[in-house]
Amino acid sequence: MELSQTPPIPNDLRQIMVGLGLAMLLSALDQTVVATAMPTIGKDLGDFDHLPWIVTAYLVASTAVTPLYGKLADIHGARVMLLIGIATFVIGSIACALAPSMKLLALARAVQGLGGGGLIALAQTIIADLVRPRERGRMQTYFAIVFVMSSLGGPVLGGVFAEHLHWSLIFWINLPLGVAAFFMTYAKLARLPQRRHPHRLDYAGALVLVLASTSLLLALSWGGARYPWGSARIVALLAASITLWSLFAWRTKTATEPLIPLAVLSNAVVRNATLSGGFGLGTFIALTIFMPIYFEGVLALPADESGLALIPLTVGTVSGATISGRLMSRVRHYKAMPLAALAGALAAIATLFFRIGDLPLAAIDGFLGAVGFGIGAMLPVSTVSVQNAVSARHLGTATAVMQFLRQLGGVLVVAIFGAIVIGGGHAGVAHGGGPSPASLSPAGVEALRETFRPTFGVAALCLLLCFLFLARMEERSLHGENHIL
Repeated sequence: MELSQTPPIPNDLRQIMVGLGLAMLLSALDQTVVATAMPTIGKDLGDFDHLPWIVTAYLVASTAVTPLYGKLADIHGARVMLLIGIATFVIGSIACALAPSMKLLALARAVQGLGGGGLIALAQTIIADLVRPRERGRMQTYFAIVFVMSSLGGPVLGGVFAEHLHWSLIFWINLPLGVAAFFMTYAKLARLPQRRHPHRLDYAGALVLVLASTSLLLALSWGGARYPWGSARIVALLAASITLWSLFAWRTKTATEPLIPLAVLSNAVVRNATLSGGFGLGTFIALTIFMPIYFEGVLALPADESGLALIPLTVGTVSGATISGRLMSRVRHYKAMPLAALAGALAAIATLFFRIGDLPLAAIDGFLGAVGFGIGAMLPVSTVSVQNAVSARHLGTATAVMQFLRQLGGVLVVAIFGAIVIGGGHAGVAHGGGPSPASLSPAGVEALRETFRPTFGVAALCLLLCFLFLARMEERSLHGENHIL
């Protein structure tokens, strides 16, 4: 293991945090800012058939390469991989802005994904190198703010650029952000204690993992939307995914040094914390995607007010993460607060399940705020617990695996929510096609309202699993070596 000799000073830490925040903003903002500009992009390029690919290409590429970034960070250092990720993302963004056709735009989005896939996990790994475990929860709260900024500002920014300026600006904006992130971290991270270990990259295992996750993500993204779940294409993708995941499990057990070490996979803390985070974050993502359909279709809110109605959910998430992260440095039993918050979230989502038919908007927003608070309180605890449970030589890999499985969990829960809404006969509403949600007949409004009852049931099940896995997770002492705090 190599270590640089001079740790950064607190002033450098602040600049590093800003740079890491910008790097994470690139990845977090990219999906939300693109969503509202998609109709304009399709019209300008004259291709609506391939429009979903500009989302799918980025999602598949960014998710599939996340574990590779973690492993390479353990081999070559997190700084090198972060700079490579930022540079690749910026190059992909320029290609997106200049793309003359939908197919080339989708290809450029895949390049973006290859760069953005590791930014969040690498930023969290670098923080783990900078501060001791007990202080990491406090740092995680700053990153939670980044996600709220992207969740709230992204759709607005994308809509403004597409409607009043030009859709290519949603990609050009990444150029100044990426350059700032690159140069703010380039020199300062050179002073970061670099952890490099004599690992070997399992190329065969990496290839199988990429193919397995790609086939699964395509099946979950297309199933019930572009193709019926029982179609030959979706069945083939799911069968290929099962086969490839089985092959990856075999490779992991037999390889001299597998891509994801058995020491990480067999760690009970890593397993429980990752599953808790996956179910919790998946619920949050699904609610942010599908609640606007309820607001517009059932409550007849216009699109802008529908976006504002999501603020309690996102603000609750940041509030929960902030309080929980700060408590980690002050209390011994750091699981108590997020478990209590998740219990409150369960009660809130159960109320939505049983009383969705007679709750006003203010009450719904209040319950969504409680759900967000519970999920947010869990996030820093699960992240720090994973990093605290593994040795330094596996820190990048474990952090990336956690982020990878969280993303898969998010796609899975979104697919289940989508299957329920689309299965209820609201495919046009769910995908922005067909009649305006606000113009549904009274019978259509009631049908849509009842469709959301089972979605809240699924959300309650996911939050219950989130609670149970966090409760099972061992509460280890947060003490370890540190470089700054």
